Amino acid sequence: MTTTLDLVKQLILEPSVTPNDHRCQCILREHLAPLGFAFELIRGNGVDNLWARRGITEPLIAFAGHTDVVPTGPLDQWLSDPFQPTVRDGKLYGRGAADMKTSIAAFVSATKQFLTKYPDAPGSIGLLITSDEEGPATDGTVKVVEALKARNERVNYCIVGEPTSVDRLGDTIKNGRRGSLTGKLIVKGLQGHVAYPHLAKNPIHLVAPALAQLAAITWDNGNEYFPPTTWQTSNIHAGTGATNVIPGQVEVTFNFRFATVNTPESLQARLETVLHNHGLDYELTWELGGKPFLTPRGELVKAISAAIHGATGVQAEISTSGGTSDGRFIKDISDQLVEFGPINASIHKINEHVNIADIEPLTEIYFRTLENLLVKQ
Repeated sequence: MTTTLDLVKQLILEPSVTPNDHRCQCILREHLAPLGFAFELIRGNGVDNLWARRGITEPLIAFAGHTDVVPTGPLDQWLSDPFQPTVRDGKLYGRGAADMKTSIAAFVSATKQFLTKYPDAPGSIGLLITSDEEGPATDGTVKVVEALKARNERVNYCIVGEPTSVDRLGDTIKNGRRGSLTGKLIVKGLQGHVAYPHLAKNPIHLVAPALAQLAAITWDNGNEYFPPTTWQTSNIHAGTGATNVIPGQVEVTFNFRFATVNTPESLQARLETVLHNHGLDYELTWELGGKPFLTPRGELVKAISAAIHGATGVQAEISTSGGTSDGRFIKDISDQLVEFGPINASIHKINEHVNIADIEPLTEIYFRTLENLLVKQ
């Protein structure tokens, strides 16, 4: 049987820079086909998506992940070719090693081991794999979710293989994520000469008090699962480049990271009230990156927590920290969802790597989770 390490190496060899899957999903199908999986391929705009399922009964446990990786960055700063898996000092180096080809390989290995031991186990196992997670995420997991939703195919338990561990394998499970809401604000003024400010209207000066008020607002206090909602300005742009011109408008980009105690609509309304109260002449557009989601600490959290402790002796922290993930799409068809994977310290960096010693324990954790959910009822 191919080891998880062998399969990780096969996947790293594929230069699958987003949204190009290269041959990763083909390799996965070659491993899964002998196990009785049926495959559905959903492709579009250069993106490859794979939905693989074995079984037709519930519960359905799905592993979800992405084969695409971020660009390598300067090649001369890598100690080895990023698409030549290299073992050095107890670590496996290569782009995607941590994010997230090791998790995907562990999905497959754990599934093989489980079906070898329990060929007649009840329920179903699925894999949802995309090549559009590191990119705009408009043609990836969301398209698979739409297809499954259209035929009322629900996932009872979903494990997203994002690298969630911080200091050691198993120390952190994500059982939810905050939502992301971005606003692009244009405040209009009147362009003029800086020596004649009475003949102009400076939009930077006009918007500054509103920004100060927004930065001081306590949007909520969070709850037992989420920290308080935050609002941050990320970009401000104005001016012609000349030092003697009052600009005619200023553009401000900002972002909410919000908890389940708020909605996009409530945040939009409160923010626009502030802008209105300051008498601003403005245009505002919104982009919802993802709504917050939360899996209560039920069967899935208990199953994977027990699996982690059994395989590593670590007591995992349950967390909702960090940015968005494809879990924001899958939550629409999944009753319970968590994210769990290897240490994330090197993701997206030069010389990305995973600890060799963590690869088989990760596989064991996924195996034990299957066992806890499908066998040890």
